[in-house]
Amino acid sequence: MGFFSDLKEDLSQAVNELMPEETEETAAQETAAEAEKAEAYVEETPVAAKDDMASELESMLEQIEEAPVRKAPEKPAAPSFGGRVMSDEVAVITAGMKITGDLVSDGSMDVIGAIQGNIDIMGKLNVTGEIVGNSKASEFYAENAKITGEVRSEGSVKIGQSSVIIGNVFANSAVIAGAVKGDIDVHGPVILDTTAIVMGNIKSKSVQINNGAVIEGLCSQCYADVNPTSFFEEFKKNKK
Repeated sequence: MGFFSDLKEDLSQAVNELMPEETEETAAQETAAEAEKAEAYVEETPVAAKDDMASELESMLEQIEEAPVRKAPEKPAAPSFGGRVMSDEVAVITAGMKITGDLVSDGSMDVIGAIQGNIDIMGKLNVTGEIVGNSKASEFYAENAKITGEVRSEGSVKIGQSSVIIGNVFANSAVIAGAVKGDIDVHGPVILDTTAIVMGNIKSKSVQINNGAVIEGLCSQCYADVNPTSFFEEFKKNKK
């Protein structure tokens, strides 16, 4: 019995010693097979994939070349007059402030207090206080203001209700709801609201007089597209 027991143990040991070698050899064979498959995949499949990627890149490059180049919007240049450039600054003359003397600014101005002197600004002039002197601005707005002097605007003039202006008014357009004692010379339209009181002549391209407005003076649309004098002269010639 001892002989057969020893033989069985020797056979078992031999089997155990042979199995790992076979397992390692089998694993190596399987690994080699997988490697061959991977090489075949790398050699065959990526060719089509590379072609697709190349065509996609070429298409993208063509789209980029054909696409219009968008430039950043240029900031509009600030208006300039006689070498002066308009500024965004706004000067404020407060209610308790009284100034004697001329004022010049490249920006805008809010006059709540009182100024005795001429004003020459490039921006907007908002007046709710009092001015004794001539005023010049790109736009002019008065509300509950008292102004003695000439008013000149490169753009529009708006004279609110309860505002009083004693002086001539020059502008490109005007809306008047207050009182003006002086001539109004406007190259564009003039609108007289129901509360407007004008004592002076009006020259404009057109006039709109709302019911209730009071005018003492002559109205002339001398800047209109149609010249009445020329029209009737041509009419007489054609009639002959």
